Amino acid sequence: MPDLSVIVPCYNEWANIRPMLDRFAEVSAGVVFELILVDNGSHDGTAEMREELLEIFPFLRWHRIEKNIGYGNGIYRGLLLARGKYVAYTHADLQTDPADVFVAFRAIEPDANNPFLIKGLRQNRNFASTLFSSGLDTLASVILRQKFTEINAQPNLFQSGFVNMLDNPPHHWGFDLYVYHVALRHQLLIKRIPVVFPERKWGMSKWKTGIFSRFRLSVRMLQYCWQLRRSGKKMG
Repeated sequence: MPDLSVIVPCYNEWANIRPMLDRFAEVSAGVVFELILVDNGSHDGTAEMREELLEIFPFLRWHRIEKNIGYGNGIYRGLLLARGKYVAYTHADLQTDPADVFVAFRAIEPDANNPFLIKGLRQNRNFASTLFSSGLDTLASVILRQKFTEINAQPNLFQSGFVNMLDNPPHHWGFDLYVYHVALRHQLLIKRIPVVFPERKWGMSKWKTGIFSRFRLSVRMLQYCWQLRRSGKKMG
């Protein structure tokens, strides 16, 4: 059994998949891990790469979802397949360095028996991106009455048992917020590692397509915060 399971959802990331897997192979020395690539309904030729890549990368497992119903659903489906003692998830677009997953893995305390969540903490961001994220963090913190910092930073790593606490995960882009919220609600130790998000080399972002897309995403995120707050009250 692997020590670590890494979930990587992808949607139309054909050009990034081989370089991403090469990078995982390069930086994973000494770690017994599996990488569960969740093909989240891609229609760009991703599926056609499957057999070739499974032969090249022995750590690779492949899960195909025929219809993409959301980023969160892709990650959660991968988490349910994980076999490792520890589980992580990150992006396929190489804006998150696969090496960060193993930095997080090595940051686990040797005697870590209590539940924890290790998250990235983005460094060297431009002023506009920092301001945008900080504003969203502040509003989410006020609504949910929890302290959030860099909600969407990758990677995320935790013990496999934490998956059982994710009893009502969203199918959509709010999955990172939900995981963070549940971790705080259950008083997990939150540990951060510094990470850098470089610019994309290939493909287009599914998230940041301009100021208006950022604004729409922010509104939807805040609506989801209120939904989480209401559901928390019902749970007592």
